[in-house]
Amino acid sequence: MKSFFNIIVLFLTLSTAFAQQNKEAKVTGTVIDKDVNAPLEYATVSFFSKKENKIITGGITDEKGKFNIKVPKGVYNILVEYISYKTQTFQDRNITNDIDLGKVSLALDIESLDAVEVIAERTTVEIKLDKKIYNVGKDLTVRGGTVSDVLDNVPSVSVDVEGNVSLRGNENVRILINGKPSGLVGLNSTDALRQLPAESIEKVEVITSPSARYDAEGTAGILNIILRRSKLQGLNGAITTNVGYNPSAGISGNINYRTGNVNIFNTSGYSYREAPGHINSSRQNFNKDFDDLGNLIADNPDTFLDESSDFDRVRKGFNTNLGIEWYITDSASLTSSIFYRDSDSERNTTNIIEQFDTNRSLLSSSLRLDPELENDKTIFYAINFDKQFKTSGHKLTFDFQYEDSNEDENSLVNIDGINKEKVATLEDQTRILLQTDYVLPIGEKSQFEMGYRGNFNKQSTDYTVEFLDSNTNQFVVDNGLTNLFNYKEYLTAVYTQYGSKIGDKFSYLLGLRMENTQITLDQPTTGAFKKKNYTGLFPTVNLNYELSKSENITLAYNRRLRRPRSFFINPFPSRSSITSVFQGNPDLDPSYSGQFDLGYLKRFGKFTFDTSAYYSHATDVFNFISLDTGETVIVNGIEENVINRTPINLATQDRIGFEFTLAYRASKKWNINANFNFFQSETEGITPSGLDLANKNSSWFVRLNNKYTLPGNIDWQTRLFYNGPRSEDSQNDRDALFSTTLAFSKDLFKDKASIAFNVNDVFNSRKRNQTTTTPTFTSESEFQWRERSFNLSFTYRFNQKKKRQRGNRSDDFDFEG
Repeated sequence: MKSFFNIIVLFLTLSTAFAQQNKEAKVTGTVIDKDVNAPLEYATVSFFSKKENKIITGGITDEKGKFNIKVPKGVYNILVEYISYKTQTFQDRNITNDIDLGKVSLALDIESLDAVEVIAERTTVEIKLDKKIYNVGKDLTVRGGTVSDVLDNVPSVSVDVEGNVSLRGNENVRILINGKPSGLVGLNSTDALRQLPAESIEKVEVITSPSARYDAEGTAGILNIILRRSKLQGLNGAITTNVGYNPSAGISGNINYRTGNVNIFNTSGYSYREAPGHINSSRQNFNKDFDDLGNLIADNPDTFLDESSDFDRVRKGFNTNLGIEWYITDSASLTSSIFYRDSDSERNTTNIIEQFDTNRSLLSSSLRLDPELENDKTIFYAINFDKQFKTSGHKLTFDFQYEDSNEDENSLVNIDGINKEKVATLEDQTRILLQTDYVLPIGEKSQFEMGYRGNFNKQSTDYTVEFLDSNTNQFVVDNGLTNLFNYKEYLTAVYTQYGSKIGDKFSYLLGLRMENTQITLDQPTTGAFKKKNYTGLFPTVNLNYELSKSENITLAYNRRLRRPRSFFINPFPSRSSITSVFQGNPDLDPSYSGQFDLGYLKRFGKFTFDTSAYYSHATDVFNFISLDTGETVIVNGIEENVINRTPINLATQDRIGFEFTLAYRASKKWNINANFNFFQSETEGITPSGLDLANKNSSWFVRLNNKYTLPGNIDWQTRLFYNGPRSEDSQNDRDALFSTTLAFSKDLFKDKASIAFNVNDVFNSRKRNQTTTTPTFTSESEFQWRERSFNLSFTYRFNQKKKRQRGNRSDDFDFEG
């Protein structure tokens, strides 16, 4: 199967590279400053087709102000633009042969000079009916970092110490790449997001009220990561190198070459990163025995167990994305690409278990060394066909994606100086995506859309545990822990939606999506086999009323679901330590939720105020409970209870929240923005064993970004983040968390290069402190994924502009961008 898809992609790649048939003409000229008669480097020349109602191609000038652009023959408006200069337009030029526009003189636009500079510097925000789009290209704190670092700086989004992404405090977030599920995320999205370079991102779409076009998965919403790709004529790109401590180094770059109707692009990167961390826990065991009716029959003295783990991780990874975009005609394009990732990781864990009696006197101590080697490989193919019809906005698209991923983990566990245990986890996954979307404008203010999506996923997990036989000195497979699990998930979805604008004030987008999910659970080691099939309807409503050009109100409703991951429903236990076991629940059902969102946006002077209130009601909510299994293990001759953690469907959850973002542009040199989010959830449910897990939790987080330009044009950026205390459920409480990031940046070589220095987690305070309380034990733990780090990066751009000349208007509203 893999060879077959390799042949398809190779064929399409070669065909698109050489199938260019349209005849072209060459347009040349020189752009100069009218007042001083000096060349203008990086001026933009674009060719706008009235027939297609879009820019067909374009380019930028070199250091001498010259441009040389190949253009398909036709009639165009030619626009010559430069920051803070008046645009020069050549109307209705019929290009049939090579032409020279000669010297194009641009004059300063004094009235708009300040406004243009503000747009070039700020992080732009586009508000659409169903999403907010954040351009993150100017964020200094993520230079040399990863995609995970970028997301942690986007309003409404937070990333915890383990790398789990939350939207408005809810971790059930659907992450897409360029609008679709992607092999760039791979088997483990958390690890993948930590490996992709931040420089590969152009913008992030925060979709808290997804329209029917998007998957119904993700009760919190969707984060759509848009990757960089240039469409300028000629060769352009950028390269970034970075070095840091804790020891890290990396190099990444993007390059783009467009000639005529063919655009070739590549983004590649290699990174080396050491990330030391630790986890400490202290558990108090209530050694009480109860009968079947819950009556106390024995009250033994409490005992204590302290467990600490220090882990040193080394991550080495290479990834590359190569693609070719072929403009078959003026209205049709075919894009084929291949993505490959290969990463090796080492994780050396030192685990110490100490046991104490009721007087906290040390009874015994055990040392466990767990060196784990991990290798991840992903290969991903994508083909996209885009057909634009005569009417603007009338289009048909088709997508095909194929992914093959594997993740191998192997460790040899050493206990008290002797190699006693081998653990191997081998995961393989294939995913196929078929998708088509059709958009039909109706009149000037309405639009109809329909589409299909099919996701066909297969995953195999082979988990093997071997213990040393002291009699034979050979390792023997433990059949009680070893497990093979095969998982299939086939998703078929169709949708339709209709949007329109009534008058100049009111817009709406109504949609309906139907999804059918078929799941197969196959466990050859135990003979267990199970199938699940469920179908759901997911309506969406998005409304907008524009009070004025600077003020609007939005209201949205959508129905969402959360499907259990394969790890959640694998019934075989896997150990995180000798005294702790995680076990999936094969009877776990999806959780459904209905969500309302009321938003308000106001701009006044130098301020922009964006706020929303939201409410959701969910059924069959997932909860992870910790229970004493009743089983014991012998640690240094002493019996210790084994704790089992497993997910269950708990009855209902009501979630209500409020957030606002306030941006203030004090001057050209200083801007500041703050994001505040408060949310409260109330869960009601009782476990089959009668344990009442009803819980009411309130929490909040605030993020403050401050950017100031120091003398010498050095940019200084500070980010403060505070996450308030919260109760995860009736068993788990988390303390507050605070972190600070500092960054400095300086442009060099006439803005062709930049150097940046940042300090992540300045006070080394990004730690998760949690307390777990159950009827049989209580424990306190501290977890730190990554210690404070320093990073120095250098970026060099060729034939690329550092700043955008014209920002998208943040008061634009449309249906799907």
